[in-house]
Amino acid sequence: MRRYGPAVLTLLVGAAVLRISLFSALYLRYVQSGLRPYLVASGALLVLLGAAAGVRAAREAPDEDDAPGEDEAPHGHGHTHTTTGPRLAWLLAVPATALLLFPPPALGSYSAAREDAQRAAQGVGAFPALPAGDPVNLSVAAFTSRAVYDSERSLKGRTVRLTGFVTHGDDGAWYVTRLLVSCCAADATTSKVQVRGADAPATDTWVTVTGVWQPKGGLGSTAAWPPLLDAKTVRKVHEPSDPYEKR
Repeated sequence: MRRYGPAVLTLLVGAAVLRISLFSALYLRYVQSGLRPYLVASGALLVLLGAAAGVRAAREAPDEDDAPGEDEAPHGHGHTHTTTGPRLAWLLAVPATALLLFPPPALGSYSAAREDAQRAAQGVGAFPALPAGDPVNLSVAAFTSRAVYDSERSLKGRTVRLTGFVTHGDDGAWYVTRLLVSCCAADATTSKVQVRGADAPATDTWVTVTGVWQPKGGLGSTAAWPPLLDAKTVRKVHEPSDPYEKR
């Protein structure tokens, strides 16, 4: 069975990659959508390599396992001893199998809570005009940028609609939150908006909040973060297939 080990491990990894990229949209929990072709190609290549390795192993002499190898040492008392190296290699199958059967969820409130809200005034400036009509749909990142840095105060008096997951603060405040990625989940950063005037849903619940921006703090200052939204409506929604916002 040991000679099939590399083939099985390669097949498992390839199948796990295809499971999240070709047969579902789970890859969006880890990387941006533009990387999907590379994931599919990598997974397919790994499956082909694993299959080829399995065929090659099957064609080898059946008594090869009985001959002393690099990891075996013959002894005068009639049997051989093997090292634990090949057996330990099977531990590599654990993460691949876990990804194949139980893919982890997208980053959520725990990841958002770890990042300190440190903002500087260097981003202050004029922003493009918002579309006509209310409510205007904005990403959480776009709303926070305008609320903290827009010298024209384009959000003033406008009704906006934001979608994100719920996080809670130590002081009882709650926020509609999104994570932003440049390439993959490893570089995720947080944007969040404090919601007032509505009861707080449970942590990690996805909601769409419609409301009006409430200015606070000086333009570009840390006191302006996180921005405030006076809620008119809060509606629970399903988690989107792509849970991250893009830079």
